[in-house]
Amino acid sequence: MLPTELPQPRLRPLPPDPAFTEVFARFAAACGGFIPNAMLIMQHRPKLLRAFVQLAAAVSDPETSEVDAGFKRLIALLVSQAAGCRYCMAHNAAIAHSAGVSDERLAALWDYRSSPLFSDAERAALDLALAAGAVPNDVSDAMFARLCEYWSEGQIVEIIAMISLFGFLNRWNDTLATPIEAGALAVGMQYLVLHGWDAGRHARAQ
Repeated sequence: MLPTELPQPRLRPLPPDPAFTEVFARFAAACGGFIPNAMLIMQHRPKLLRAFVQLAAAVSDPETSEVDAGFKRLIALLVSQAAGCRYCMAHNAAIAHSAGVSDERLAALWDYRSSPLFSDAERAALDLALAAGAVPNDVSDAMFARLCEYWSEGQIVEIIAMISLFGFLNRWNDTLATPIEAGALAVGMQYLVLHGWDAGRHARAQ
């Protein structure tokens, strides 16, 4: 539950610019119906928003990707957990669900090392995500060598690109205390709260 009196946003999200209508529609569809406030804040510098959209599209390009889209979002969820960004955790849970990740697999993510719902290849990638999200970065040569046992170089580039994209987004959203949208809050309460999640600094007036 959110407190009755919510603090004001550090920077207020701007109303959607019609120039980005198509972009916002695409992201809203992926997120489950809402436009991310992170992007609405980026509108203060439209070139930044355009560059972000291009990078995000390249990282998730379905035409070239060899890594499952839903699994990429589980990677992003864990790296965001390691970084402490609760806003990004909720968003990635929402997008993972939209991408076809089952409720059971999403719930088992916190036990991925022992859960039969995850393969050894996936465990190697998720171990790397947790270590990469730590500060300082905790990825070891042995951990990377284990990743290489299961994934091709092209697939590893995709995995690291997703981790790195959220290196930006985790810092963007936690520094701004981006207000969490009602849709993302609902996803967090449904899928993440049993694992200690709450909206934290992102519980802000809209």
